Formats: sequence, C-alpha cells, structure tokens
Amino acid sequence: MNSVLKFAAVSLLASSAASAALAHATFANGEVKPEGYVAAVLQVPHGCDGKATNEVQIKLPEGFISAKPMPKAGWELEVITGDYKKSYDNHGKAITSGAVEIRWKNGDLPDGFYDTFTVYGKVSGIEGGSALPFVTTQLCGTDGKVAWDEIAPAGTDPHSLKSPAPVLTVAAAEDTQGGHQMMHGNMHGNMQGAGMAVSDPGGMAPAKIGDVELSGGFTRAMLPGQPVGGGFVTIHNAGAADDRLVSAESPSAGRVEIHEMVMQNDVMKMRQLNDGVAVPAGTTVELKPGGLHLMFMDVKKPFVEGETVDLKLTFEKAGTVDLVLPIGPAKGK
Repeated sequence: MNSVLKFAAVSLLASSAASAALAHATFANGEVKPEGYVAAVLQVPHGCDGKATNEVQIKLPEGFISAKPMPKAGWELEVITGDYKKSYDNHGKAITSGAVEIRWKNGDLPDGFYDTFTVYGKVSGIEGGSALPFVTTQLCGTDGKVAWDEIAPAGTDPHSLKSPAPVLTVAAAEDTQGGHQMMHGNMHGNMQGAGMAVSDPGGMAPAKIGDVELSGGFTRAMLPGQPVGGGFVTIHNAGAADDRLVSAESPSAGRVEIHEMVMQNDVMKMRQLNDGVAVPAGTTVELKPGGLHLMFMDVKKPFVEGETVDLKLTFEKAGTVDLVLPIGPAKGK
C-alpha cells in the first residue's frame, strides 16, 4: 500500500526555507475531509533546469479512489488503471479498481511559467489528521526530469525536503459530512460529461445540412470556475459520398476542440483530433461519453442545467450547421 503519513503539527520554517518551498510542486488545496471528494489542484512552478515541461505524471496513493483528471488544452491525457490494494465502499458499492496514475503528455509549459493540473477523486479509508503523498514527475524534452518523490517521515514538514511529494492533508474526523455530497454529485456528473458514461437528457431539435443529419446533442451543467465541458451529438451521413467534421465553435467557449478517448492496455488516452472526424457515406458516427466528443475549452460562464449552448459545426463537404445543445444535469440519470 502507498504510504500514508501521520500528520503532526510542526513549527514554522525559517524564511529562507519558506522561499525554497515556493519552488516545490504542491497542491493548492487546504485540508480535505475524510470520505470526501476533492478536485486536487497540483501547482507546477518551474521546469527542469530551464527546460520546458512536456509531461506531468501523478501516481495516485492508496486511499484516493474513483479519480478523474481534468483535460488541459494542448495536452494529451493518459489514465493508467489498476486494482486497489483493498476494497472501498462508495455509497454502498464496493470499489476495487480505478485510476492509479494520471499523465498529461505532449504539452509545453515553459520554465518561466506556472500552471496547474487537476484530478478529482474521493479520499477514502484514510484516518483524519493524516497526509496523502502524490509522487509526481515532470519530464522535459528527451533528458530533463524533476521527480517530486520524497515522502516526509511523521512529524516532518514536507517542505524541508529537497524534492517532497505533494501532499493532501486530511482534516480531523469531526465535521466530515458538510456539503461534500452536493460537491460529489455535481463534479462527478460533470466529469462524466467530459468522457464517462452519461445519458442524453433530450431536447435538441434535429438539424440537417446537405446529406448530414444531426440529432441527440447535449452537454452537462458545470461547477463554478470549471473551464472545460463536454459536448455530444449523433451524426448520420445519408449521402453517397464520405464527409468529415472538421471544426466546431461556440460563443460560450474560447474554443471548441474535437477529442477522442480510447482504452489501450488498461491506459485511457485522450487526444485532440486536429484533422477532425471522418463520417463515411451511409454511416452514423456518435460523439458520446467515453469515445469521440467535443471539448468546450475556456468556458466563459459555467453551463447551467436547463439552459442551452449554441454550437456551430463545419463539415468538409456539407458545410456549416448551427445547433442548440440542451444543458442537462451535472450528474447523469
């Protein structure tokens, strides 16, 4: 089992040590609640000796379950799955496996810039007053590497180490109920909308452009401040010639990208499809959770259930069509 450290009060570090800690990879979160859900926000402050970071890997500790990463524009995603060392209870359901490592790949974070990488999950089976270490690695080019893999002994401030693993501090057991159920329902459902199993809430008016017919489009409500959302639609090519979805745009987002999620040897990979999606003659292509889908990036205002999102799709031959996607609940029914 991955190490779980007993958290103890420590004295404040000297100012020089505090300054050095600013260069460490850390989580932006405060304390998290036992058996609670959290969007863990990893802060990456620099590259590898001046080199840009091109890959960020986070190994998820035992006790951080049902994890789902937030996609980042310009980065590919890999989710490595495996068995947990024990079974966890999640609302009466036994959970024995899930994501064990997240990798954001083929991006470009210059050494002089700062960025964050977010993974959502549940802290389960961890005693209050403990700390969960997330061993993290940055890869820079072909030979640059920074490993945040030192795990502090009990009673030691992680920032006193040279390369401490980022930690989430688990709060004391009292006051653990609060509002985490609502947070779970909203965030879990919305992350499903970004790529996991959810259903069409209905309500989109079918549309047609040339030989291309579109139906069943929808998106999901989002949490305040969340910058990305998923979009889904069914495309049928009733013609005799092949076509291709080449681009998408929406006034509700800075840009809309076409993505694909696939499982390869227990690794879930998500990548942007710069060449779009082929729609062969006489076939139906589904943009759906867990496969091909749209990603609304840099969303200007979080999607709200019951409202709609305007979407414009452009096909290589059929041309451009305007759709109005209904926004369903954050959590699939």
